[in-house]
Amino acid sequence: MPATRFLEIHDLLSPETIQVGLPGSTKEEVLANLIKLLDGHPAVRDPDAVREAILARERMMSTGVGKGLALPHAKTPAVRENVAAFAVTREPVDFGSIDSTPVRLIFLLVGTEAAKSEHIKILSRVSRLMNREYFRDRLLSVEKAENVLSIFESGENDLLEG
Repeated sequence: MPATRFLEIHDLLSPETIQVGLPGSTKEEVLANLIKLLDGHPAVRDPDAVREAILARERMMSTGVGKGLALPHAKTPAVRENVAAFAVTREPVDFGSIDSTPVRLIFLLVGTEAAKSEHIKILSRVSRLMNREYFRDRLLSVEKAENVLSIFESGENDLLEG
């Protein structure tokens, strides 16, 4: 029996859910702009409920995980399946990160309660990728959404091979 293929990060993203140069000077502004990238996504049932779930999770504890990265995430029935968005902010943003480093890379993940296991695996894989300085540097120098997709794809291939 073939192994179940893990959903890859670059499969969750599309040029419509990626923004390079995301505007905003506060955590609230960049989160609002990032969440807007999911508007119109076929798996999103209720954009306002997605927004509230993300903000509620952020109020519990900052998702600024260090090294200039934030991983805002939530589980909610407002989506049918895992959906993601990614942005490189225009300016560094204070996210209340554990290492006090301002954030420029933000990976947003919203999923269902039923997909909790996959949700955790995705966040773990993003964290592993972002722990690689060369990967973060490539994302910080990117100019187009399509380039972000190829960086994630090659980064995931490196993880699987390494």
